[in-house]
Amino acid sequence: MGSRASTLLREEEIEEIKKETGFSHSQITRLYSRFTSLDKGENGALSREDFQRIPELAINPLGDRIINAFFPDGEDQVNFRGFMRTLAHFRPVEDNEKNKNVSNTEPLNSRTNKLHFAFQLYDLDRDDKISRDELLQVLRMMVGVNISDEQLGSIADRTIQEADANGDGCISFTEFMKVLEKVDVEQKMSIRFLH
Repeated sequence: MGSRASTLLREEEIEEIKKETGFSHSQITRLYSRFTSLDKGENGALSREDFQRIPELAINPLGDRIINAFFPDGEDQVNFRGFMRTLAHFRPVEDNEKNKNVSNTEPLNSRTNKLHFAFQLYDLDRDDKISRDELLQVLRMMVGVNISDEQLGSIADRTIQEADANGDGCISFTEFMKVLEKVDVEQKMSIRFLH
């Protein structure tokens, strides 16, 4: 059973994924094994339903938003490479030192890319800005019925007021980055993957 993962993933694919994501050979093999165990349709791709079976995502108030991040542009399936690209955002930044990126592109787990990933969780309509309504929807997902609509509105208004530097009533990615400049995003958005 353990050999299934290594036989379906060719060595050159592993090398390409290593270059693109910064994951080590053993991490890729281990994550491929997890990917294939989630692939209930055994078609080499994961559906939203496959992700919804993950208990940690099922109970996470932002679980649907996180799952959506794996499916760019309305796709309904994600292959292993897309799965790895999304997970790469959560690699600890110090891993960049061990896996030098030779392509001269910014690593997927850079501060900017981590922030962009987080920004997209709030940008529900993907128009590159977070409106008051989008902020309210995400806050409501996170707190449920524990806070009144009036309190949520106040939090959303205050957040936009603090972040909205250009006065357009929305939060752009640049404004989002500015607000979070003192937050240790590198640490907060990292998952330790076994080597």
